[in-house]
Amino acid sequence: MAAPAPAQRLNGHNRISTQALTSLARTAAALALDVDANDVRVQWTDDDGLLALSLVSPIKVPPLRDVARDPARVGAFGGSIRDRAVVAKAQILATVTQLSGAQVSRVDIRISGARISEGGRVQ
Repeated sequence: MAAPAPAQRLNGHNRISTQALTSLARTAAALALDVDANDVRVQWTDDDGLLALSLVSPIKVPPLRDVARDPARVGAFGGSIRDRAVVAKAQILATVTQLSGAQVSRVDIRISGARISEGGRVQ
């Protein structure tokens, strides 16, 4: 089997609009936090030449009455809100970087509320 031919270098540049990056980040966050993408607010800032992503979003949680009866119910949602936010940050960073090619330095998440859900997250 022959090795693939090297990519041909073309002059010019490609740019991804802020709107496209914002849509990508909003969707990645919605998937990671198990909420609707329309509930996620995104802001980009410069971080010494890299992009820093700040998100404000609710997060899906089990009903408190269910957790009071069965504390293990938190595990069905992926752990505590803090633990899930830490995991979500890594997932969002990886997804946005991989799909856009942008150099994202960090992801900051502020949880703005809770969305009560009867069902647990499918693992």
